[in-house]
Amino acid sequence: MAHKAGFVNIIGNPNVGKSTLMNAFVGEKLSIITSKAQTTRHRILGIVNGDDFQVILSDTPGIIKPAYELQTSMMDFVKSAFEDADVLLYMVEIGEKALKDENFFKRIQHSQIPVLLLLNKIDTSDQQVLEEQVQYWKDLLPNAEIHPISALENFNVKEVFERILELLPEAPPYYPKDQLTDKPERFFVNETIREKILLHYKKEIPYSVEVETEEFLEDEDIIRIRSVIMVERDTQKGIIIGHKGSALKRVGVESRKDLEKFFDKQVHIELYVKVNKNWRSNAQQLKRFGYNG
Repeated sequence: MAHKAGFVNIIGNPNVGKSTLMNAFVGEKLSIITSKAQTTRHRILGIVNGDDFQVILSDTPGIIKPAYELQTSMMDFVKSAFEDADVLLYMVEIGEKALKDENFFKRIQHSQIPVLLLLNKIDTSDQQVLEEQVQYWKDLLPNAEIHPISALENFNVKEVFERILELLPEAPPYYPKDQLTDKPERFFVNETIREKILLHYKKEIPYSVEVETEEFLEDEDIIRIRSVIMVERDTQKGIIIGHKGSALKRVGVESRKDLEKFFDKQVHIELYVKVNKNWRSNAQQLKRFGYNG
């Protein structure tokens, strides 16, 4: 049989379920998931391999109108997702009307590549609303195939994946067949810690945080990790640490448990907090953290 391979890029507004869908396709937790907007900051590849196919899925940040340099860089990741896609997955949820950026939406309307519109979270709806939504999107995006799904409940996910395989071009694999993602191990350490911060801290704190893993030492039976949580102000540092270090300890314990599952090995993790003033608006700092190219 001929081998198929290609790039399948997932785009949509914040919190529509893009990361949940990619993790469902890949069968691994590559993208962190929280109920907060802008959880995904990077473009993350998840690679699904079969004997005669390689699907390179791409999770992207939710589309927003950028307010500072970090968000501009996040939207650059979304732009790049339009440029190399063989299939575009445009994800919306029940009740949604359109992308938060009209230019991106126009690009979908005029796309020359196959577009699958995935109407997500149908488990929260009834049949009548679903039919109305399908018609609404048919009128708005006549070039798209519409697939109602529930990424969380795994409903119709397999069928969408099979349709993706039908649409992929014949090509040799782009990555080694045993590769799961394009990101290094430290990236997943950083993201796991950041997920815990998104879950446990309120208001501006999670959006002011970046995580950098300074040490990742893997022995036969244990991984030793030292990571630094960057914040923008001294007051934020105190909140992250908490009373007698209790808040930081919780982040460390929960991160360690998840990383032990992810790496299937014992993990020892040390966390530190540093102030890195206004890093979100500093081009040099953003580049250091993997944004801006």
